[in-house]
This record gives sequence, structure tokens and C-alpha cells, in this order.
Amino acid sequence: MTREEAWALLNEYTKGEGLIKHALSVEAAMAAYARRLGGDEAMWGLTGLLHDFDYERWPTPPDHPLKGSEILRTKGCPEEIVYAIQSHAQYLNVPRKNAMDKALFAVDELTGMITATALVQPARRLADLQAVSVLKKMKSKGFARSVNREDIVEGAADLGVDLEAHIAFVIEAMRGIAPQLGL
Repeated sequence: MTREEAWALLNEYTKGEGLIKHALSVEAAMAAYARRLGGDEAMWGLTGLLHDFDYERWPTPPDHPLKGSEILRTKGCPEEIVYAIQSHAQYLNVPRKNAMDKALFAVDELTGMITATALVQPARRLADLQAVSVLKKMKSKGFARSVNREDIVEGAADLGVDLEAHIAFVIEAMRGIAPQLGL
């Protein structure tokens, strides 16, 4: 599956601007981790781009991501991508076996927390955002309530990276696409 095919599939199933921006954020973070960890940048990026493509149509577990997995298989998507997407859903109990699986879980919730934190900063820009600000906002239970903080912490630990360094790394990855994100 090419990036263009994945983009078309995402846009066929996802209409919400926020979810599309989330997919782009996760794609950027995954590609950055692939470069750092010696993974296949194209494959990791596609995994990030497609991980929630089915969420608007089937938001309830386990339909998401199982329905999307079926669609991806019919489109000839590599099984490694399908597996990683399934492993990012804790409720499926699909073990995260390799670096790509772990990276997807580690960046998924974090990109949402980074976006929410950037949006409440005075300049509303990733260029000005620091990891310490994200860490501070993570402690505020009322802020970005839907973001699972435990997943962020667990994801960094499973990936074997320091939480603050992980946040800074993902912020930097997202800065590369800041105009697309409106940040």
C-alpha cells in the first residue's frame, strides 16, 4: 500500500478534521521513531496514518480497530501494519512485540496531549512548546480529559525511553508538519 492509497483510505472513512490531524501527527511521530530506531520509515508512517482510520464509523471496542483491520487486509496492507494497529488497542490484549508496535502505542495518546497543550499556549504553536509544559498539563486531571495519561507513561516505558525525552522527541516530529496541523 502506498502513502497515497493510505491517504485516500483515511479520507474515505474519516471526515473529522481533528481525527485527520491526529493521524498526521501519529504518522510524523512514527516516521521519526523509525529513523531513530532503524525501522522502515514508510511502513511505520503508514501504520501511524491508518491506526484510527475506522474510528468514526466504528468507535466502540472491539469494532475499532477490528473492522478496520479487515478492510486493511482486503486492500493488501502488510500484516505487520494490521498487527501493530490491533496492538495499540489495549482492550484487544494483542501483545506489542516489536519496536513498531511499541512506538505506535507510545505516540498515539501523546500526540493528543501535545496538541491540546499547544492549543492553550499563548502563541498556539508547536515551535514554542516545551516538553515540561506537556508534563505539567498531564498532571491536571481536568485538562484534555479524554487523553489517557497512563498509556502515555506506559508507552514511553515499554519503548525504553525517558518520558520527558519522549515528549520532546514527538514534539519535534510534529513540528515538521506544524502547518498541516494548524499549529
